[in-house]
Amino acid sequence: MQAMIFAAGLGTRLKPLTDTMPKALVPVGGKPLIEHVIGKLKASGAERIVVNVHHFARQVVDYLQENANFGIDVSISDESSKLLDTGGGLKKAAPLFVPDAPILIHNVDILSNVDLRWLYENSKDCDATLLVSERKTKRYLLFNDEMRLVGWTNIETGEVKSPYKGLDVSMCKMYAFSGIHVFSPHLFPLMDGFPDKFGIIDFYLKVCSGAVIKGCLKPDLRLLDVGKLDTLAEAERFIAANG
Repeated sequence: MQAMIFAAGLGTRLKPLTDTMPKALVPVGGKPLIEHVIGKLKASGAERIVVNVHHFARQVVDYLQENANFGIDVSISDESSKLLDTGGGLKKAAPLFVPDAPILIHNVDILSNVDLRWLYENSKDCDATLLVSERKTKRYLLFNDEMRLVGWTNIETGEVKSPYKGLDVSMCKMYAFSGIHVFSPHLFPLMDGFPDKFGIIDFYLKVCSGAVIKGCLKPDLRLLDVGKLDTLAEAERFIAANG
């Protein structure tokens, strides 16, 4: 298994902690977030991990080196000069992956109980598989009855993004994106027309009419986005309960 950890974000919602450290090194349960994610990926069978860095990039690199990359093959995709967003970050990192195996992508600030090996193994017939949940949010991904991605909506503003004109949102399944997905390297050529900086969801929405991009809903999924200061205490409890 090969994987990528999105760790380049500014972590603005975790200020003032991220005024002096990257989000990836914010401690939860006695360990930085990135160590939790690397440990979960390694336990799931990941042999190669790419980590993108931008905000306090040197701190992340030094931390990994000081810990011998936790005994796994870790490569750094350096975005120090320019933050490229999730899609642009993945595009830049493309040469660091082997071309014949899916890439499990994991946000550094996501904690979950999902079996990543199970997700990875059940994604090989798709160009991309997005782990989704039923959590309440303003922004939802839209899927058809076969759980193929067909669009996105903001239920507060009514905005809809879709390659399908006249998409009837009321006929779609609506789920929240988890920040965990599996991406086939076969999709990299479709990124050629995209700018250096773009979001991965914008990419998926652009190509979903021609590529097999599916949602994966796990009913017993427990997931926590450690994105704000007020979620840190909840994250401590989550780690204690879920390991």
